[in-house]
Amino acid sequence: MKNILVPLGSNSNAINTLQYAIDFIEGTNAKIVVINVYGVAKAAATMKNIDFILEKDSEKELKKIINTVDNKGVEIISKSIKGDITSSIERIAKQLNVDLIISSAKSNSTKESVFLGKVSGGLIKKTNLPVLVVPKAYQYKPITKVLMAIKSGLISSPDVLSPLKKILAKTKANLNLLKVTTPTLKDKGAVIDKELESLVSNVIATENGTIFQAVLEHLHTANPDLICVIRRKRGFFKRLWEKNKVYKKDFQSKVPLLVLKGAFE
Repeated sequence: MKNILVPLGSNSNAINTLQYAIDFIEGTNAKIVVINVYGVAKAAATMKNIDFILEKDSEKELKKIINTVDNKGVEIISKSIKGDITSSIERIAKQLNVDLIISSAKSNSTKESVFLGKVSGGLIKKTNLPVLVVPKAYQYKPITKVLMAIKSGLISSPDVLSPLKKILAKTKANLNLLKVTTPTLKDKGAVIDKELESLVSNVIATENGTIFQAVLEHLHTANPDLICVIRRKRGFFKRLWEKNKVYKKDFQSKVPLLVLKGAFE
């Protein structure tokens, strides 16, 4: 991975999220682009300089956050952008050829009942980039075990596994594949793609109503340092993405969650 995008804001998780991203890529040649998106001003003509003021405040906040973390020699580029948060992040990500987005789970939400806030939930739902979601106050630790959950091992795009492959190559972690059989699973789901199979250290077969239920059931016994899932139109978190937010009563994880973008058949 060469370019990591870290969207930040004035929330209390900003410093922790950036430090996690730095620790995550330490020892590689990757660089971090931190951005803060400020809203479009809706004010009278007498306040025509409000956008300029908001931009400067945003830049000041970013500088403060960057000066607070230990950059460990990692190159960090900062940008303040005006506009809608999700669309702005997606636009910048395309322009800078970003490989991965690292986002705080709670974003700007102040509700303790929320696991994924609107920003992180919106990024997962609306963008076509892989997103690594960092739980609140989570500090980086070496990744030794990854739990990946799938129903079908057939991969429709060769790029789907790219972020996971790079993480495994860097960390030398073991990949435990949670192979879920559901009532609607077709016979072809029993086949596992050769590329995916070459990455797997262990296969855990399970029968559950949904892949979502399987992850919840095996989360504590597998004790992973990272959970990996695929965002699909009909799959993991389907009903949870509907309003961007994800509540703790529906799902929460105390370890980072990697959401890959692509489709498993």
